[in-house]
Amino acid sequence: MTPNTQAPVRRKRMSRAERESQMLDVAEEVFAERGYRATSMEEIAERCGVSKPMLYEYFGSKDGLLLGCLARARAELHRVTSEAMAGGGDPLDVLSRGLVAYYSFTSEHSRSFALLMHEPMALPDATIEAVEGVRRQQHDLIAPVLAAWAPHLEPLQVEAYTEIIIGACERISLWCVRRTDVTPEQATRYTLDFCWGGLSGTLHPEGGPSGP
Repeated sequence: MTPNTQAPVRRKRMSRAERESQMLDVAEEVFAERGYRATSMEEIAERCGVSKPMLYEYFGSKDGLLLGCLARARAELHRVTSEAMAGGGDPLDVLSRGLVAYYSFTSEHSRSFALLMHEPMALPDATIEAVEGVRRQQHDLIAPVLAAWAPHLEPLQVEAYTEIIIGACERISLWCVRRTDVTPEQATRYTLDFCWGGLSGTLHPEGGPSGP
């Protein structure tokens, strides 16, 4: 009789892009759980099922791995917010759609977002610069909306009001980390009630649409 033998099960070999994505997923999870300083490359490599040298081969250092996580988040945040805003009608609708997308994203990545906001002194300088890059990216999405709705505003005013909205969004996102019962739609409404409502007189000094 022929022995009943089974061929060994071969694991699907990951492409470099798939492996990199897996490493970033795991790294974001561990950074969020332990904080930047307490996170070790050994633990991330172990959870990924790879060697620590392979992790270094892909990202160079723990700083590089954190920057990789942030770069991916920045690209995804820009994609979801810009796509949402593209479906809007008037400027208020455009901004509302963008805020819902922003708050949905920060909710899905709440622990990582809180890490970046709560531990700035523990993070490498390059990460702080990258976070500022995310803010500039959001600025470039919001400022044209304000300028289009109120062309009489000076560029400096548009810049200032945009920064105020960005700062408010970051604080509301952190608040939502604690208040998990607040939905992205509610957070958007609160933001617009305050920011857009407060700006309505400036944006339209002779009267015009007000916030929701």
